Amino acid sequence: MKNKPFKINHLLILLIILLGLGFTVPQHGVIPVANATSKDWHKHSYWHYPWGASGVHKGIDIFSRQGAPVLSSTQGLVIFKGYLSRGGNVIAVLGPKWRIHYYAHLSQTNASWFDWCSKGEKIGEVGTTGNARGKPAHLHYSVITLIPNVGNVTTEKQGWKRMFYINPATVFIDRVN
Repeated sequence: MKNKPFKINHLLILLIILLGLGFTVPQHGVIPVANATSKDWHKHSYWHYPWGASGVHKGIDIFSRQGAPVLSSTQGLVIFKGYLSRGGNVIAVLGPKWRIHYYAHLSQTNASWFDWCSKGEKIGEVGTTGNARGKPAHLHYSVITLIPNVGNVTTEKQGWKRMFYINPATVFIDRVN
C-alpha cells in the first residue's frame, strides 16, 4: 500500500496566515475625538462600577461639543453601523490585533458597512444618542478583543468579562497630550 501525502486544507492555511498577520499590524491609535486630550475623559472611568444598566463601564467617555468629529482610532474595517438601545448610533471597526473598536452615542455616522477606515479618518460626530440622551455630548469608546486574555480576569463585579476588553486609553496612551 502506497502512502498518500499528507494534505492540508489550503483554506485553513490561509486562515492561519491571516490570523497571524492580524497580530503583526501595529495598533498605535489616535484619540478618537478631534482635538481631544486626556483631560476630556476621567482616567478611572474604564471598568467603573456601578454604571447604569450595564453594571460596569467597559470603556471611556470622551466629552466634547455636540457634532465634534469622531475619528477612527486605528485603521480597520467597519463591521457594524447601526442603532443600539444603549449605544444609540454606533460604529464598530475591526482593527489590528483582531480588536473591535466600538464608537457609541454618535449624532451622525460617516462610514458604511465594510468601509475601510484609515487612522484619523472622520467616521462620525459626537452626540447624545441611546442612553446618553439628556447628558453632556460625548463619545463612548470601547476596545473589545476577539482573542480573550484570561490573565485579565478579576474577582470584581463582572471581572470575568475583562478578558474581552482592553482599556481604550492604552491604544493611544503614548500619544496622549
